[in-house]
Amino acid sequence: MTDDARFEDGAETPLNLGAVDSEDLKILSALAQDAVFPITEMRWQARERRFALLLNRFRWEDVPAAERRKRQPERVQAVLSFEGVTRVASQGIDRSDGDTILSLLAVEFAETDAPSGHVTLVLAGDGAIRLEVEALEARLRDVTRPYLAPSGHVPRHGD
Repeated sequence: MTDDARFEDGAETPLNLGAVDSEDLKILSALAQDAVFPITEMRWQARERRFALLLNRFRWEDVPAAERRKRQPERVQAVLSFEGVTRVASQGIDRSDGDTILSLLAVEFAETDAPSGHVTLVLAGDGAIRLEVEALEARLRDVTRPYLAPSGHVPRHGD
């Protein structure tokens, strides 16, 4: 005999998702859209070929779009990491200014010589971080409990 689903089984759990192709990455990009992070929370571990960011991610998955205005918006700290990174470059950001807060708009992948390619982290204000990767291997993992968004607002995109 099988057990029926229980209400508790539907409880919220932290995100822990991976991406190994462009379609997977679109999902991670949508979930990480509008994340903010201090410039000091970027790490490239060259020996391990790993690049990671500690983000304050807006919880887009928290509430259906129709209900977003009725609930207080939440954020959660999450790690966005990439494996097989051979080179990191940036444009439009001053990495020497430790007080800079960056806002992530999108994460994109362009294949160059399969399975290698470039991951581009598109930032607000015309900034970007480009990662050269041996193959696409990304992970988005929530690492804290959700908290009320300090601004109290849902990010808006020209609507």
